[in-house]
Amino acid sequence: MRSPGKRSEGGAAVYLSLGSNIDPEANVMAAVRELGREVRITGISTVYRTKALGGSQPDYYNCVLRAETALQPEELKFGLLRRIEQCLGRERGEDRYAPRTIDIDILIYGSAVVDGLGLTVPDPDILERPFLAAGLLELDPLIVLPGRGRSLAEECQSMDMGGMEALRSFTERVRLAAGFSSRGAHSV
Repeated sequence: MRSPGKRSEGGAAVYLSLGSNIDPEANVMAAVRELGREVRITGISTVYRTKALGGSQPDYYNCVLRAETALQPEELKFGLLRRIEQCLGRERGEDRYAPRTIDIDILIYGSAVVDGLGLTVPDPDILERPFLAAGLLELDPLIVLPGRGRSLAEECQSMDMGGMEALRSFTERVRLAAGFSSRGAHSV
């Protein structure tokens, strides 16, 4: 059972990416719990272990969350998501590929197309990083990227989906912590 807390109900359907390579089990779990206090989580993809980009560092745990929020994209990104990242010890520096406790990004925000200061939605990394595309397609196999007019499945036909290890046991624990039952756990 979810605790209502200060969650925003209704509003836009959003897809968020979560990634961590510093104590990833604890930090992904903590981020999901924090997000669940502020937005209505309606789905969680499989969590994948992937190699880090740029340099020798620990592997990442990555997943995609579907949620509903009344927050506008900028308020969501720079208010809520950055606050959660900071609370979980995220330090931002020059190296955009540096290890991190948690990284939370907006992948899709309803049908919005945003290209502003520090925020691009849909996130262009969706078509570059297989774990993002795989997570989105798991949650919504018919999803269309806003502003592109083609389904994500069509856009990703030639994408190499290798290099990802599905962490099924950890995924189940994350879903249970978010209040999903073990049957049909990836969405409500």
